[in-house]
Amino acid sequence: MKPDLSHEIELSPAFHDLDPMDIVWHGNYAKYLELARCALLSKFDYDYPQMKASGFMWPIVDMRLKYVRPARYGQKLRIRAEITEWENRLRIDYRIRDADTGHKVNQAHTIQVAVSVETREMQFVCPRVLWERLGVMPG
Repeated sequence: MKPDLSHEIELSPAFHDLDPMDIVWHGNYAKYLELARCALLSKFDYDYPQMKASGFMWPIVDMRLKYVRPARYGQKLRIRAEITEWENRLRIDYRIRDADTGHKVNQAHTIQVAVSVETREMQFVCPRVLWERLGVMPG
């Protein structure tokens, strides 16, 4: 049985997240993705402190966002993060929806690669510790 590699969080944009047009400034979505990503990785006890302790850094090398609808101050948002690749890189797909209506606000993905803390060299295959934590050991 495949493990559930997803997690959802809920948040409401703060006043300081708004731009002069009274909508969430586009750059703040990266922060929202990070909050969802950390909650997802914590579910597997492999958030950033555990990654570093295992000998790997996981920098983001690609991030794509598509803005569908503006988010507003106080709007309840549901952010779903799901790990969709883990063999050679860690890809997480995101969907941000209005918590009340279900309307899509944003969709995105991030790609991270494993880098050895000791050698600073990028790993071309994800380390075994990631697979163990996710419960997706190769056959």
